[in-house]
Amino acid sequence: MLLTIDCGNTNTVFTLWDGEEVLCTLRTSTAHQRTADAYWVWFSTLVKHHGIDPKVEGVIISSTVPRVVFNLRVFTDRFFNLRPLVVGRPDCLLPIDVRVDAGTQVGPDRLVNTVAGYTQYGGDLIIVDFGTATTFDVADSDGAYIGGVIAPGVNLSLEALHMAAAALPHVDITHPDKVIGTNTVACMQSGIFWGYVGLIKEISSRIMEERDREMKVIGTGGLAPLFQSHAPVFDRFEDNLTMHGLKVIYEHNREQGTL
Repeated sequence: MLLTIDCGNTNTVFTLWDGEEVLCTLRTSTAHQRTADAYWVWFSTLVKHHGIDPKVEGVIISSTVPRVVFNLRVFTDRFFNLRPLVVGRPDCLLPIDVRVDAGTQVGPDRLVNTVAGYTQYGGDLIIVDFGTATTFDVADSDGAYIGGVIAPGVNLSLEALHMAAAALPHVDITHPDKVIGTNTVACMQSGIFWGYVGLIKEISSRIMEERDREMKVIGTGGLAPLFQSHAPVFDRFEDNLTMHGLKVIYEHNREQGTL
């Protein structure tokens, strides 16, 4: 079995693979103070609930929160007797090139998504990931990561509105019935929903214009289905994109003999 772990600013996701089959996917909030033992209690309880005996033979981690990686490494060492492969470390090889300005640190999740997108759809991609930030990652015709765009995340924007304007309540993102809101909540929901629809379309269009070619737009992340179902803005939606990318990178390193 392969255990892939994606640690984002908000949530940490564990997926267990048996070959090409996903056995289970588990989510928990990201907390740098969570110990290796706490991870094990949570993980072992839930996999038992799924009726799985986790005979893990490999682990790969992608994390945008560096402080969390140490305890995840201890977790895999203590309970599986394995040294995890960590995306972004020098010993983790990528099956694609990274063509950005010298000295630039690219988030490992963005590289993983690019690997997954290229593996599934080929080159000339725009990958839109709805996380704490909304990111646009661009893959060249040969799959190389060539840069992208970072915008505030949907929930982050809503929280900023609520915190910065005393009269505005906290609201959940949803598809509004009308563009013109007739109350404060409806106005905020319309602004966020249609504002992000416009952001996705405009940025994607400008990327294609700059690249002078048509490109596939792939959506992923928690809120992507909401936008896709009510205002289709992607050519495809992939719920499991990051985990698929981690699996591809792990297999690439095994083929290269680094594991």
